[in-house]
Amino acid sequence: MDPLWAFFAEVWWIVPLTVGAGTLGWFGLRGQRTAAARRLELDAAKHDVRAAREAVTRGQADLAVAHAELVRAQADRSIRHGSDRDVAAARRTLQNARQTAKSAAAGLRARQASLRAARATVPHVGADPSDYPLAKVLRAHNAVLVRWMEYDTDPAKAIAYPAMSDGTAPVMAEFLHEQSQAQWLRPSSADARMAPADFAAYRDAVRRVERSFDAAEDQVLGRTSNRAPFTGTWVDTAQDLLANAQRAVAWSAEAIARVSDGAGSASWRFPQRGTADDDPPPPPPPPPASGTGKHPR
Repeated sequence: MDPLWAFFAEVWWIVPLTVGAGTLGWFGLRGQRTAAARRLELDAAKHDVRAAREAVTRGQADLAVAHAELVRAQADRSIRHGSDRDVAAARRTLQNARQTAKSAAAGLRARQASLRAARATVPHVGADPSDYPLAKVLRAHNAVLVRWMEYDTDPAKAIAYPAMSDGTAPVMAEFLHEQSQAQWLRPSSADARMAPADFAAYRDAVRRVERSFDAAEDQVLGRTSNRAPFTGTWVDTAQDLLANAQRAVAWSAEAIARVSDGAGSASWRFPQRGTADDDPPPPPPPPPASGTGKHPR
């Protein structure tokens, strides 16, 4: 037997085995990516809880240090090595540390509630990819951008609220800053792989973008809501003019109808002459004279 064919007879099974292993590995990797995409919000919530616990630990440590500094300042003042100013500063530091610790504890409780909500809303297996957490955040980001672009593409809004499309307006400064941060963290597509920490950062950035845009929009709309009539958008003015024109046309039609009705009634009361049917009947003959006994000649 040819040695080459003998070699193929010995190792032929390696090729289908390799192809099968590669196929199984590809399906397994795809399943892991899909599961990771479905659980991205849950993993990000767990990351937030860990970060909140670390913040609570730091807050408690800072509180203990601030309390120790206050005790030291009071001791220095008792032995006349310190001053009341140092004690007051230590007390302010202690108050700030307590407030920070309380805020960290409240943040931890909020993150834990978010974790429970994320665990309850994990998309099921086989769900539409548009329902995955990253796709939802991208849609929310796009919705804000669409609202923003309307002030550039809609002539009515551009005329009524020029500050919303002005990049130098102070009211838009915070929104533009948050938008630049969110755009920097934005993935290329909804199918992109993201770490839970990166997803949490992008999600929080999109939320800040929404809040800042809502604040800017409320400020601009509130500032321009007290304008006099007919100083709004040209669309409103055009609608008013159209309504006035429609009322004028309706009034003209009613006037014409009244004139036509009046002319018809007048022609019925005063018929025209010129026909035999319309001539009045002849007067009756005079009665004969009585009391003379004579006949007319």
